[in-house]
Amino acid sequence: MLSYESGESFAHRLDPRSKLAVQCGFAAAAFAYTTPRGLAVLTAVALAILLAARTSPSGALWEFRFVFPFLVAAPLLEGLSWGAWFVIEDAVAPALAGYRVLLVLLVAAAYVRTTPVRDSRAAIQWAVPGRTGRLLGMGVAFVFRFLPVLQADIGRIRDAHRARLGTERSVSDRMSSLAVAAFNRAFERADRFALALRARCLSWNPTLPALRFSRSDVGATAVAIVLFAVSLYAAV
Repeated sequence: MLSYESGESFAHRLDPRSKLAVQCGFAAAAFAYTTPRGLAVLTAVALAILLAARTSPSGALWEFRFVFPFLVAAPLLEGLSWGAWFVIEDAVAPALAGYRVLLVLLVAAAYVRTTPVRDSRAAIQWAVPGRTGRLLGMGVAFVFRFLPVLQADIGRIRDAHRARLGTERSVSDRMSSLAVAAFNRAFERADRFALALRARCLSWNPTLPALRFSRSDVGATAVAIVLFAVSLYAAV
């Protein structure tokens, strides 16, 4: 889910620039409208985007499961009070903020699943010309390629711990051993990745795919404009 998958969905046919515009507009609207009514409307928009990308909401949520403890911890800690066990009113705002982040992540999952890495790099270098754009595009390409590998490594480490009865150890021991093994594997992957880049004569300005707007991109761009407009209206 956190990597590109070829397909024939509506989102697959869109230009990466229009998809980036929709994603940025959705993020702006999500941070502008944090009320339950506003988040309810944004939930419908996020589900529509996932439908256009033929992306399962449950599958996307499962890929971002590592974020759930942080999103749940914020309202719990905010709601705790010395005078009472739990104050629901204090936990509402961080809970809504966490749900807002979750919606943004779902839209990001739809973008990553339907956009090749080279197309994302071409869109970024189109938006930010010069050396800065090339550096940003290269960084985004590296992250998109490197993150799924690290995620798979963590899954294999957890499977190995379970096979060796690591689940019978305390939670702190399991978390520390998993973190140490994950960091070691990440550094090993980084060293191999750097060696592979040197072996392939990394180019700062490669030939990227041509970007072309279609009729479908007109509708996507209009959605992005509406999202930006409602976020600006909320700011005013």
